[in-house]
Amino acid sequence: MQAAASVPILVVQSPEATAAQAAELADLCGAGAPERAAASAWRLRGVQRPDGVPAWCEARRLDHAWVPEERRFADMKLLAMDMDSTLITIECIDELGSYLNLKDQISSITAQAMRGEINYPESLRKRVALLAGLSEDVLEDVYEEKLRLSPGAETLVAACRKQGIKLLLVSGGFTFFTERLKQRLELDETLSNVLEIDNGKLTGRVLGSIVDAGAKAAKFKQFAQRLGASRAQTIAIGDGANDLNMMAEAGVSVAYRAKPVVRAQATHSLNFTGLDGVIHFFG
Repeated sequence: MQAAASVPILVVQSPEATAAQAAELADLCGAGAPERAAASAWRLRGVQRPDGVPAWCEARRLDHAWVPEERRFADMKLLAMDMDSTLITIECIDELGSYLNLKDQISSITAQAMRGEINYPESLRKRVALLAGLSEDVLEDVYEEKLRLSPGAETLVAACRKQGIKLLLVSGGFTFFTERLKQRLELDETLSNVLEIDNGKLTGRVLGSIVDAGAKAAKFKQFAQRLGASRAQTIAIGDGANDLNMMAEAGVSVAYRAKPVVRAQATHSLNFTGLDGVIHFFG
């Protein structure tokens, strides 16, 4: 006789989530008493009436996820993240454009690319071309003055290091930023684009092949294979359409503050919670 499938655990979390909300949700969906997973995260077991959960949580700015009980963070071997608007709060190329009063124009192209409306390599070439003549010193200014880690990023990275999970940063952005973040956060590997610089100024071109959706996915698969990681032992986090190929290769994919096209295809979404919310998707 075949064993019955385990009932998924409902995880609900948000920086503003309260124990009272968790208890109300448990009553609404016929679950047992909520189990606190963190200061603002709860697990609900034995959910009987799940249909109203998404709308109820959305109305209260709560992230929710159905999580297999047997899934364990300690079993993971690889976690990969996008950089811009995922590991960090900004789009670096948009901020570079602000020094030429072109931020709005570049941001518009970035947004189209992240929604999957235009080809990523084409969009990157257009945006980088607009930066021609910009002093390379501006790169350092953006890193020091504008780049900030997303909420929960350091907690997630520390949890991965504690469990021996390798960390990969893959970006359609630039090596100037990924390499500094690699050193700062002790990441294992990175992949990103190289800006051409001549006589201290950006030429408006990218050196070598462009890191697009296919390149991200290929790097992810290659690293997982080197680690001997099964698909179920991998996690990928992203926010834009150029992350979808990589996320499709992962056992667990997380849409972080993401575009609708990404949320629709991800295993889980974090719309309100920081990156440390990823940890709570595991038993």
